Amino acid sequence: MSKLKVLMFHPALAPYRIDQFNAMGELFDLEVVFIFDNVRDHKFDQQKLRSQLHFKHSYLLNGPAGSKGRAIRYGMLKTIRRTNPDIIFGYEFSFTTQYLLLLKGLGVIKQKIGSTIDDSIDICHHVQTKMRYYARKYSVKRLDYLVVLSREVAQFYQTSFNLKGNQLIVSPILQAPERLRADRAKLETIAGGYTKQYDLTGKKVLLFVGRFIAEKGLAGFIEHVYPILLAHADLVLVLVGEGQQKETIKNLVENHALQNKVIMPGRFEGEELNAWYLCASGFVLPSTFEPFGAVVNEALIFGLNVFCSQYAGASYLVTQKNGLLFDPLSEESTLQGLRKFIDLLPTVKTIDLQEKPSLMASFKEELISEWGKLSYT
Repeated sequence: MSKLKVLMFHPALAPYRIDQFNAMGELFDLEVVFIFDNVRDHKFDQQKLRSQLHFKHSYLLNGPAGSKGRAIRYGMLKTIRRTNPDIIFGYEFSFTTQYLLLLKGLGVIKQKIGSTIDDSIDICHHVQTKMRYYARKYSVKRLDYLVVLSREVAQFYQTSFNLKGNQLIVSPILQAPERLRADRAKLETIAGGYTKQYDLTGKKVLLFVGRFIAEKGLAGFIEHVYPILLAHADLVLVLVGEGQQKETIKNLVENHALQNKVIMPGRFEGEELNAWYLCASGFVLPSTFEPFGAVVNEALIFGLNVFCSQYAGASYLVTQKNGLLFDPLSEESTLQGLRKFIDLLPTVKTIDLQEKPSLMASFKEELISEWGKLSYT
C-alpha cells in the first residue's frame, strides 16, 4: 500500500523539529520545503541539522521577505505540480497559506490544504494583531486541517470555529529522548568541563536557555528575583544564549551586584548545549510571550524540574511532579513560586546522565495516532 503523499511548506529547519519531521517521514511520502535558509535571529548549523533528516526536503528562497519572517516565494505552484501531493500544508496564517487557499479557490489545485499553527492558548485568546485576527477568521473555515501544539488549543479551535475533531491534529514540538541523550560519554565530559570552569559543584544551578529578547522576560525576572539570588549563597543563575537584551541584562547584573550569582557563558547548540542541562539543578523559562518553548521539553528530557511561565505553550508539559508554573508579569507570583521551587532543587554533584532519567515519555505513538487522521478523511 502506497503512502499518502504530503507536501509541507515550512519557515526554516530548527533542531527541535527534527524528530517530528523524521517521524512524519516514516508515516508519509513527505517532502518539506523550507522558505528560509535559517531560523530568524538564530545561527543554527544547517549542514549538521540536514545530516539528521530522513525525508525529502528542498528550499524556495526566491521572492520578497519582510523583517518579521513574512515572505512571498516564487515557485510554489511549480513545486506542487512537481510533487503532485495528496495534501499540502502551509504554516500559520501566512502569505504561503493564503496563496495555497487562493490556488484552491480558483480551482488551480484540488488537494486538501492544511496549516501548522504554533499558537499557545494565551495567543489564541489574545491575537497579536488585527491582520492576524482577520487572516485567522478567513482561513480557518477554508482549511481542511489545522495542526496545533496542544489539546487545549485544539479545543479552542473546535469550539470557536465549529471544527470537527478529525480536522485538528495535535502535534506538539517534542523531541526524542533517546536521540538527545545518545552520546552519554561526550555529554558528561562536556558538562564536567562546564562544572569545573564555572565552579558549579555544590551549587544550586538554575538554568535558562534561549534568546536574550524582551519576550523571554529575562530582565523582568532578574529584577524580581535578585533578592533571592543574593540571599542564597549556593544559588546561581546560568543564562545560555545571546540577543538584543544582552547589555541590558549585564547592566542589571552589575546594578544589583550579581556578578558572582549570574553566569552568561554564551550561545551553544548540539551536544555543547545539551551538556548544560546535565550540570544544572533546575530550569527556568520566564517568557511573557512563548508560542511553545521547546527548551521545556529539552529540560525535562534531561531530568530537570522546570519553573515555567504560564504563558508558554509548553506549560502543559509541567505538572506537580516535574515543576511549577508562575506568572512572570507578577512579582508576587514569581517570588513565591521561586522560593518553593529552589527548595526542591538538588545541588550539583558528580555529572552522571543516568542519575537524571528523562521526565518525558516517547511521543511517537501519540504522533502516529494524530497524523493518522489524514489517512481516514
